[in-house]
Amino acid sequence: MSEPARQRADALKNREAILQVAHDALTESPDVSLNSIAKRAGVGPGTLYRHFPTREALLLEVHQHGIDRLTNTVTEVLATQPPLEALRSWFTTLTGYVRIKHGLGEALHSAAAQEVVSASWPPVTAAVQRLLDACVESGEVRPGIDPVDVIMLLSCLWRTPDSPEGAAQAARLMDLAIDGFRP
Repeated sequence: MSEPARQRADALKNREAILQVAHDALTESPDVSLNSIAKRAGVGPGTLYRHFPTREALLLEVHQHGIDRLTNTVTEVLATQPPLEALRSWFTTLTGYVRIKHGLGEALHSAAAQEVVSASWPPVTAAVQRLLDACVESGEVRPGIDPVDVIMLLSCLWRTPDSPEGAAQAARLMDLAIDGFRP
């Protein structure tokens, strides 16, 4: 392998490591320092700042990376779970991503942030549509439900406390919503 190709592979590996560590660290605490993220990712601060020159740049990329990964899991989730359970588990994972987004507060109020957040709607809506279509095909959900309505309705999930009690409340809220989707 040539030296430039290896450097690019290393750079991609470092970028992925930073994004994964940042996702996990921001889940734990939205105030985590960038130096702490770099250390946990096994890279120097310079490497982190080469990829993400500002905190906002990192936060926005973590958000986009998470949404991209999540929307790409629909096929796998539907292949490994019955459609209605796939819908439930997918929304539970989405809730985790949105909680991170809400924890980022002011970082997601800039024009660049709003552009990234707005760009995530079409793939998320398409993913929800695929999940709903599978549920309709299985007879568990009535046809004609708008995926944007489902997202808006289930947005209550990421407002529940991030605790065992909150998880139980989220499960109850999901049950209520799904009961309304049934034929």
